[in-house]
Amino acid sequence: MPKIERFQIIGFKRLSKIDLEMRPLMVMVGANGVGKTSFLDAISLLAASAKGSLNQTLSGMGGAAEVLTRGSMGDITLQSSMGVPNYQPLEYSLSLSPQGQGYAISEEMLTQAREGYEVPFKHIESVSGDHHYYDPDRRLVRPNWEQDSLESCLSQVPKMFQEPEELRRALSSATHYHVLDVGKRAPVKLPQQLRPAALPGENGEDLAPFLYNLRETDGDRYEVIEDSLKAAFPGFEALSFPPVAAGMIAMTWKDKAFRNPFYCHQLSEGTLRFLWLASLLQSRNLPAITMIDEPEVSMHPELLAILADLMREASTQSQVVVATHSDRLIGFLDPKEVAVMDLGEDGSASITWADSLDLEHWLREYSLDQVWQMGEMGGRA
Repeated sequence: MPKIERFQIIGFKRLSKIDLEMRPLMVMVGANGVGKTSFLDAISLLAASAKGSLNQTLSGMGGAAEVLTRGSMGDITLQSSMGVPNYQPLEYSLSLSPQGQGYAISEEMLTQAREGYEVPFKHIESVSGDHHYYDPDRRLVRPNWEQDSLESCLSQVPKMFQEPEELRRALSSATHYHVLDVGKRAPVKLPQQLRPAALPGENGEDLAPFLYNLRETDGDRYEVIEDSLKAAFPGFEALSFPPVAAGMIAMTWKDKAFRNPFYCHQLSEGTLRFLWLASLLQSRNLPAITMIDEPEVSMHPELLAILADLMREASTQSQVVVATHSDRLIGFLDPKEVAVMDLGEDGSASITWADSLDLEHWLREYSLDQVWQMGEMGGRA
């Protein structure tokens, strides 16, 4: 799957100017309010621009003016660089100009450098509403179809344009997983329809059919999930999926200490969240970018070592971006997997990879989480 190599953000909330190398696993740490969730929101906005839901997503965020860096009079600009095997990266840039309660797409570019040419090749060029696409006849042409001015050219490019389509599919698949809802009527606690499910769902609404299908079609991955559950919960024996109505199944949890199994609504919050995350991270259908907000919520610290291993394994097929407050989770990671977020004197955020800091002498005596707790790598209030 294509990988995003760099991500640049200008003028979005506290992220007034960010230029960051993206890695397979990126766990962001920092105090409250430094912009960890804003970074995930910026990726989500870029994904929305690729899937044709930019207007809806910006409206959900309160509008372009609401997410513009305070005091800024400029545009919101998002730029990504996607690696292409045997070729130069695809460079995509989208700039939004707040206009009252709305916005305009002031500029959009999709370019690719070519060996032997000084000027990058242009797949898309759009400035102030004047759109051009690269045509198979090897020229830039205006679209001969109706164009929605509030959505990106990338989301409306014909599927015959291979390079833009590959980038569009990768970006549009990016998914932000928030803290799992485990309320009394949460989808993860209710019987679920037995249907093909490639993922457990953003709120666990397909957890039971996903695991049932995985058990039947990919025993190795299902075994990894069961082994993770046995390591996390020594009393765990197995999951079962009894039918409860026509086309509906439940999920039960068998514990060695009890004769009767537990149904999902009887499991603890931490158990449900760990089961959901372990299932998500073992899916073979993860999006190009998987964003997880605060995976440690309601979870016993000893489960975080297993969770770190699952995230690391998932990052071989999807770029995994995590926002966390957990000292303990950091202790199970390598410095190359941790990005530290801080605020400057002007209130704007910065992001620094932990392996670029001078930590070697500290790590001889302390674990990474202890170094963070001592304030030697930043990211503290």
